[in-house]
Amino acid sequence: MTSGERSPLEQLLHGLNQPLTGLQCSMEVALASPRTPEQYVHSLREGLELTERMRALVEAIREVAEVEGETNTNKEPETIELAALLREVVDELNPVAEVKSVRIRLDGSAEFYVWVRGGRRRLSGLVFRMLESVLSAADRGSAMQIEMSGVAKVAADVTGAWVRIRWHSGKQQGEFSRPGLGLLVAQAGWESVGAKWERERAENLETVMVWLRGVPASRNS
Repeated sequence: MTSGERSPLEQLLHGLNQPLTGLQCSMEVALASPRTPEQYVHSLREGLELTERMRALVEAIREVAEVEGETNTNKEPETIELAALLREVVDELNPVAEVKSVRIRLDGSAEFYVWVRGGRRRLSGLVFRMLESVLSAADRGSAMQIEMSGVAKVAADVTGAWVRIRWHSGKQQGEFSRPGLGLLVAQAGWESVGAKWERERAENLETVMVWLRGVPASRNS
């Protein structure tokens, strides 16, 4: 099973195995025979690094578990205007983007309404976590492009909507780096509200696509 076929929680649990095994091996080596003080210090530093990685993974696992717990207690879906919410989150992140010299471009001015379990507050948190993670991963001085649109009807009175984020990262971020963990948590959140998540990388260009169930704007006008 590839990482693309695993759920975010499965990927995190799989990722936890590597530093856990590394920590065990490091401790076994340190105890196998007498070592110099410098070698013990090196082993301790290595152990601390592995422990920090495990802490970050466990924290992400906890967040994903909380997301899944919220899903089980959600009320009926709420209809939310997606474009306005995206603009609000972008405005909130603009000061951080300016410090990093990353330009945020938001394309798509039409109104797109989506059904989301858990309401506006939950969707706002998902959008913020996703865009903040992308901003952390983006190269300094580059651009983050956010596009949104609706698609053809998938039922008599139901449409789809999508959000696509593209950014450049010259140095490929590790799957379990801080931004990588944030995107995994965001993926779990989106999937918990019924969205489809896609992520790909071509050279230094990364893309995340989120497909959502939508409703015609005329319903809410």
